[in-house]
Amino acid sequence: MPPRVSAGLLLYRRRPHLEVFLAHPGGPLWVSRDAGAWTIPKGRIEAGEDPLDTARREFNEETGFTVDGEFLPLRPVVQGGGKVVHAWAIEGDCDPSRLRSNLFTLEWPPRSGRLQQFPEVDRGAWFRADEAMTRVLAGQVPLIRQLLAYASDLGL
Repeated sequence: MPPRVSAGLLLYRRRPHLEVFLAHPGGPLWVSRDAGAWTIPKGRIEAGEDPLDTARREFNEETGFTVDGEFLPLRPVVQGGGKVVHAWAIEGDCDPSRLRSNLFTLEWPPRSGRLQQFPEVDRGAWFRADEAMTRVLAGQVPLIRQLLAYASDLGL
């Protein structure tokens, strides 16, 4: 079975310190999880779809925001479950209170026969890079480290 492959964007901004934007997964399985649960907005690459196009589409679907500018490719990472994540860093800004996510359907409670809709992302937030590395899924920490290395090289 081929690995699952996703693409996403690591949005960053310059304040006194570099900050990154992370998304918290929606739905009942994630509601009480915080440390190690956040993610970059990302989604599955469809057959024949350009990975950067996927990353831009997924960012918009999961946050309601669009970003444009110079996309800095990051080295892909492999998360604990084997999912490969391709990502690009992009400088930009957004207001997390305006986040609007698409919905997904889930049988909840399990085996109840009741289908409910939940936002794919229930909130977003800006974090200093050091804090972001404690909030994000462990498999995505290297993406933030790569951004920090680029930022250091560019004097950000």
